[in-house]
Amino acid sequence: MARTWLSVQVELVHGRGQDFWSRPGRVFAAARSHTFGQLSRAIDIAFARWDLAHMHMFTFADGTEVSELDHWDGEEPEGMLGSSTKLSRLQPGDQFAYVFDFGDDWSHLCTVGTEKIDPANKLGIVPDEPLPYWGWGELPDQYGRRWADDDGSSRVPEGTQQPVARPAAAAALVGPRRR
Repeated sequence: MARTWLSVQVELVHGRGQDFWSRPGRVFAAARSHTFGQLSRAIDIAFARWDLAHMHMFTFADGTEVSELDHWDGEEPEGMLGSSTKLSRLQPGDQFAYVFDFGDDWSHLCTVGTEKIDPANKLGIVPDEPLPYWGWGELPDQYGRRWADDDGSSRVPEGTQQPVARPAAAAALVGPRRR
C-alpha cells in the first residue's frame, strides 16, 4: 500500500533586504505526522543555513502563527501554536509563509501540493523527518559571505581571483583514478 505524504514547495522570496526573482526553491516530502519544528529545520538546512540560533515562524492565511514558544521570553503572541504542532493541519493547495531570522527576514512562500506522494517512490527511502527531493536556483549565503574569511561587506581583494581548475588539473589535485 502506497504511503501518502504531502509535497510542500518552498520558495525563497526575500532576505537581507533583497527580493529574489527568480526565486530559489525546494520541494519537500513530509508526513502529516511530522511537526512544523521538523519542517523548519529541513527548510533551513536545505537553504544552506548553518547558524540556526535564530527565531522563526510560520504564518497561515487565517493569521495563525506557529513558532518555538520557549524562544519568546514570556512574550509569546496570544493564540500562537508551538512547533510541535503537526503538519496534519495542512490541506492540499494551502499556502503559508515561513520566516527565518527576524533581523534578516528570510521569507519563504510555502505551497502544499495538490497530489500526495509516496516517499519510497520519490526519495527511495522513508525518512524520519521532512526531506527535500527537488530544487532549483542559487542560494544566497546566510550572512552574505562570498569566501571563507569574508565579513559580508568587503570588496574582493585585488589579485586573489583563482583560476578555474580544468578537469586535468583537478584530477592532479586528487590523484590517479582508481578502478
